[in-house]
Amino acid sequence: MKPTGTESNSDLNNDQTELSSPSRRTWLKGASLGGAVALGGLGTVAVLQQTGKLPKPGQSAMGDTTKENQPFYGEHQAGIITPQPAAALVVVFDVLAKDKHELTRLFKLLTTRISFLTKGGKVPDVDPKLPPLDSGVLGPEVFPDNLTVTISVGASLFDQRFGLADKKPAHLIEMVRFPNDQLNLDECHGDLSIQICSNTAETNIHALRDIIKHTPDLLAVKWKIDGFLPPHTLAKMGEESVINLLGFKDGTANPNAQDNKLMDELVWVGTQSGEPAWTVGGSYQVVRIIRNLVEQWDRTPLQEQEKIFGRHKHSGAPLGKKNEHDDPDYASDSDGSRIDFKSHIRLANPRTAETRKNLILRRGFNYSRGISKSGQLDMGLLFVCYQANLTNGFLTVQARLNGEPLEEYIRPVGGGYFFSLPGVKDEKEFLGQALLA
Repeated sequence: MKPTGTESNSDLNNDQTELSSPSRRTWLKGASLGGAVALGGLGTVAVLQQTGKLPKPGQSAMGDTTKENQPFYGEHQAGIITPQPAAALVVVFDVLAKDKHELTRLFKLLTTRISFLTKGGKVPDVDPKLPPLDSGVLGPEVFPDNLTVTISVGASLFDQRFGLADKKPAHLIEMVRFPNDQLNLDECHGDLSIQICSNTAETNIHALRDIIKHTPDLLAVKWKIDGFLPPHTLAKMGEESVINLLGFKDGTANPNAQDNKLMDELVWVGTQSGEPAWTVGGSYQVVRIIRNLVEQWDRTPLQEQEKIFGRHKHSGAPLGKKNEHDDPDYASDSDGSRIDFKSHIRLANPRTAETRKNLILRRGFNYSRGISKSGQLDMGLLFVCYQANLTNGFLTVQARLNGEPLEEYIRPVGGGYFFSLPGVKDEKEFLGQALLA
C-alpha cells in the first residue's frame, strides 16, 4: 500500500495492548542480554558468567524460544491477529491441480503439513538409500518456534478450472494498478498465497521447503519475498511501534488486535456481510512490495521528512505533540498549519466517524534484497494488511493516498489481493473445506 507510513488507522486503540506473552518476554530478556554481551567483549562475558547472568559455554544465551507455539486449530487462521514475530515470508503459487478433486487433495495436504509444522515433533528415520523425510534445517526434531502459516486464495482460483466461480468472495479482484505503481508482473497476483511467520528465518525456510516437498504436482512457486522486524523493538510493541527503513515508526494507530469485538467489525468476515457463506471467519489479505528510495530519502532534510509523514521522526509523535500515541487533534489544526493536509498520516487516517469503516489491520515487515541493476539498494516495506471488506479497507485508504508527497520516495513494485480462508476448528476439518463442499 502506500499506507507505508506510520498510520492508516484510527485512534480508537491508541492504548495498544502490550505483548503480554510470558514466552516472548523471556525471549526478549534473552535477546537483550545477548546484545549486551556482544557490545561488552570478552571482559564483559567473563564478568557476566561469574555473576551468573550469562550462561556458560553449552548453555543458551538467548533462552529457548524454539518451543513457543501458536495454536493451529480455531475459528480463524493464525498469523492474522497473532502478534508479529521477527521473521516473515510471503510466497505466492500457481495451483497446478487439474480439477476440484486434486484441489481438495492440495488443501488436505496443506492442513496436515501446517498442523505438524506448527506443533513440531521428531522426524522418522528412513532407509539411507531414500531421500530423508525432512530437510534437517531444524535438526532431527522439528520445533514450532512460534510458527504460523496462513493460507489465502487469489481471484484467479475462481476461474473455470475448479467450478468455484459462484463462491468467489464479493470484493476479491486482481490487484489494481495505482498511479505511482511500477509493477513487475513477475511479482504480482497468483492463485494462492502463503504467509509464513516465526521467530527465525530458518524456521520459515524449513516450513516452505516442507510444503514444496509435499506438493510437487499441485503447486508451483510464482514469487516470494522475505521480511524482518527488529526483535528489540518487538518487545515494546504496544508502547512503541517498529521503525521502517525510512527511519519512521510504522503502524502507530493500528487497531488493537486483541480486541475481539473490534476485530469482528474490521477484520473478520461475518454472517451479515453479504459474502458467500463459506467466507465467514476469513479475511481479505493485501500484500504489497513497496520499495523505499532510500538514497534519495537520506538526502532529504529532516524538516521535509517530518512534514511528509506528519510525525516527528524519532519520537513518532504527531507534529506539535510529545508522545507517539498522542492524538493528532486535527480539530485544532483546521488550516493544516501544524500537520499538512497532504501528510501521510492525515490522508491515511483522517480520524473521523465516517472513515472508521476504512480501518485496516497492518502486519508489515521490512525487507532488503540486494541492489537493483542500476546499483541502488533494493529495500523497503513488505506491506501486509487484513480487513473484512477490501473495498472499504485498503482500496479506499489507497485512493486517499494517491498523489501524496511521500510518493516521491516510494515505489510499489508487486503484490496481490487474496482472501484468507477461515480457520480449521478441529482434526475433522481441513482448510478450505466449506469452499470445496
